[in-house]
Amino acid sequence: MTADADIVDELRDAGLVGEGKVVLEPLTGGVSCDVWKVETPSGPIVVKRPLEQLRVAAEWHAPVERGQSEVRWLRRARGVDVRIAPEVLAALPTGHAFAMRFLPGCPVWKDELVAGRVDVDFAAAVGRGIVKVHSATANNAADRDAFPNDEMFRALRVDPFLLHVARQDAELAPALNVVADDLMSRKIALVHGDVSPKNILVSADGPVFLDAECAVYGDPAFDLAFCTTHLLLKAVWLGDARLNEAAARLVAAYSVGIDWEDADGLLLRAGKLAAALLLARVEGKSPAPYLTDPEHRRIVRDQARALILVPQPLDDLVTNWKRTHA
Repeated sequence: MTADADIVDELRDAGLVGEGKVVLEPLTGGVSCDVWKVETPSGPIVVKRPLEQLRVAAEWHAPVERGQSEVRWLRRARGVDVRIAPEVLAALPTGHAFAMRFLPGCPVWKDELVAGRVDVDFAAAVGRGIVKVHSATANNAADRDAFPNDEMFRALRVDPFLLHVARQDAELAPALNVVADDLMSRKIALVHGDVSPKNILVSADGPVFLDAECAVYGDPAFDLAFCTTHLLLKAVWLGDARLNEAAARLVAAYSVGIDWEDADGLLLRAGKLAAALLLARVEGKSPAPYLTDPEHRRIVRDQARALILVPQPLDDLVTNWKRTHA
């Protein structure tokens, strides 16, 4: 019996599908999971199963147990605000897969941005959604105990994005190693770990966050930096000043919600992380696939290197970010 057949049997065991033919319709776009859409008597659902070897050119392995972490994050986030995460319907035994509710009529935020539909108010809502989870889980022992995922976070984020670049760049290695050590040492709030436009749906009720495989109890500055980085990269790629504004609105909305620590300290950490992540998207194990133009890569690389050596708080970094060398 194939793994796919196992999943169908487990969907039946969970009462999600009947005894008739069940079709797993593959959905594309991710590098870390198999994802299928399945029609059921009560409406469409999505089934997700993590991969051990990610779909990237470099060798990049990650524990499949991260599927359990994603389920826990989605359920915890819905406990904070039911609108910001899809409903998990069942955890499945095969390969740490799970089933969740499919949300029709909700485009992916990345697709909206690429199509030129840049809604800066939605970007602000993303910032508010991220900070809401961070605030609700900050300094919470139960949440910390529920997400002991340091090694998974290291494998999926710290090593491929920070340490991989440090191993190749002697000049920046000291600064990058300090950023990586600081990131791993902080246990402040529940971190999603992959807040990217490709993992956010645009619903009538605001942003819906997906793909929390990298969830860890750690430094909330990472989520803020990670999402902002994607907007700044797309500002260079698309040459659209509205993406700079969207990044600024996201950071500003997030900053208003910081109630567990000094905002200035978090924004400085986020600025350091964003600089490192920007460089990683042209030099790391998971380069941004759309940055194929050498000039775009140079624009990002030159700014990121300078920012790693002379860090700026994230709000200043966004204000000063240039889309061209002119």
